[in-house]
Amino acid sequence: MSARLESGTIVDGRYAVERRVGAGGMAEVYMAEDLQLGRKVALKMLYGRFAEDEEFLERFRREASSAAGLQHQNVVSVYDRGEYQDTAYIAMEFVDGQTLKTVVTQEGPLPPERAIELTIQILRAARFAHKRGIIHRDFKPHNVIVDAEGRAKVTDFGIARAGASDMTQTGSIMGTAQYLSPEQAQGLPVSAQSDLYSIGILLFELLTGRLPFEGDSAVAIALKQVAETPPQPSVLNPAVTPQLERVVLRALEKEPARRFDDADEFAAALEAAGRESGIGVAATGVTSEANGAEPVTALAPATEVVQPVRPVSESYAFPPQPLVAPMAPERRRWWIPLLAGLVVAAAVVGALLLVSGKQVAVPGVIGAPQAEAEVTLRNRGFDTDTVPKADRQEAGTVIGQNPAPGAEVDEGATITLTVSTGPGEATVPELVGRGRRAARKALTDLGFRVEETEQPSTDVAVNRVISTSPDGGQRLERGEQVTLTVSSGPESTRVPNVLRQGRDAASEALRAAGFKVAVREEERGDVDPGTVVGQDPAAGQQRAQGSTVTITVASEPSTTAVPDVTGKTEAEATGVLARRDFEVRRRERATTDPDDDGKVLAQSPSSGEAERGSTVTITVGDFDDSGIVPGGDGTGTTGTTGP
Repeated sequence: MSARLESGTIVDGRYAVERRVGAGGMAEVYMAEDLQLGRKVALKMLYGRFAEDEEFLERFRREASSAAGLQHQNVVSVYDRGEYQDTAYIAMEFVDGQTLKTVVTQEGPLPPERAIELTIQILRAARFAHKRGIIHRDFKPHNVIVDAEGRAKVTDFGIARAGASDMTQTGSIMGTAQYLSPEQAQGLPVSAQSDLYSIGILLFELLTGRLPFEGDSAVAIALKQVAETPPQPSVLNPAVTPQLERVVLRALEKEPARRFDDADEFAAALEAAGRESGIGVAATGVTSEANGAEPVTALAPATEVVQPVRPVSESYAFPPQPLVAPMAPERRRWWIPLLAGLVVAAAVVGALLLVSGKQVAVPGVIGAPQAEAEVTLRNRGFDTDTVPKADRQEAGTVIGQNPAPGAEVDEGATITLTVSTGPGEATVPELVGRGRRAARKALTDLGFRVEETEQPSTDVAVNRVISTSPDGGQRLERGEQVTLTVSSGPESTRVPNVLRQGRDAASEALRAAGFKVAVREEERGDVDPGTVVGQDPAAGQQRAQGSTVTITVASEPSTTAVPDVTGKTEAEATGVLARRDFEVRRRERATTDPDDDGKVLAQSPSSGEAERGSTVTITVGDFDDSGIVPGGDGTGTTGTTGP
């Protein structure tokens, strides 16, 4: 498929294209309607030039397979895949919102609380994928969409794979240089920590409005990912607190083992940094709107094919152009300068230890029970102290630690743990009729966990609260769950087929199905008046109960053909014209032909179309025998008498 799909095109007999949304690296994306399920979808159509390339087809299929198994509120859902006009397509959730790249480009550095909220949602998606053995490999703000509800959704699993294999072409890797982990940049095996590094880059960008590593080419950027220390976020944005900065820099450690163990630990560290810094972080959701931007889905710049870079210690001249190249030839003795560098580094570290004592990294224990956290720290040679604090977390849970996870401190130092004493009680507010986001925020601000269910309603507007469980006014332990039942709007129903039915029967059938009925008439001469000849929406489509279905009913044409009644008797002619709804006016004309007596000799109009109810004038023969004399042959002839 090379030409763009026109509006109205039906793809694979199921998806009705409405308009083109945009384009990504491998495909064009269209908004379409799923005619079977009556919902909006995004159709991702692989470019024709890739359709015969098995590698691209494999990536395209892999995106569908990887994402189809990830049904999560922070992951764009994939519904279907197939082929159409010699190319492949994916049908996925249509998300009304903006890419996170657009948000940060338009708004610059985000407030720390908003950056934390968005990143935690992205980490939830990463955790969900990692638990299922899937590594995304291309986390970047272009692949995150913030919908109208403020929910971050991760898309584009085109290079995701299960397991550690990351080589997608011989000697090359897939990814986007600005967000590649050091191990990806070097062509080494990747892990969940590789995704966490990319999310760390993303968090850095949200907080500062810029990327930590930039360069003139993909190779130059990849080299910086491997070798350079990122700038301190607080230098670029003073709103970044020391606690939050430590979280960012730990995520950007060059060595995977020095990063967070998993997405849960990363998210917990962010929440703790927010609390310790006095930043109010909502449990879920983002408080901003989508700014009325064009709805988007699964759109991002093309992911690059990046040549693995050599270790920093090896001298190598990289070509100054974007990387779409095979792996470099076999490395010759690259380990010699690397080993020398390691020896020097070890000597420096040893000298420092002799002066300052042994430095040990503090393990992360946030989120663990107090007893377990203390055992972990003491086994590493640390002393512990505790500070109680009321919190929504369960009593006895570690909600903060000082020094922070990953900090290098003297062996035997004291680690202060902040331990939750429990959330206490609060009153569930009256929320019926309020918007779902405002209701959720009111509950989370009080320390409650929030669960949402949707229920159709013809009385409560869509996205408004129908009820809460427990009801408003009840006292509840903070940290307990409150369930919001939210209106999804009127229940949708399949529109019945009423074509070729009479007007009354069709109206009754539609009302019985829960629809209102509007009627328009259309002059038709080919069907009986009152017959339904059209309906909108069409039969089989899903529409909300209480919505209107318009039926088109045939009516008699206002004009009709004038029949030819000459030669007929007056009675016959009058009957024919009356059946066509014409009025009849009679005139007489004297005739000497007895055969014409009482017959229509002429009419006006004589042919063509005329308005129903208009008048047709007929001229009827009246035999006059006053001028006829007998003839010798027994026939009458006309003549005159003499004097």
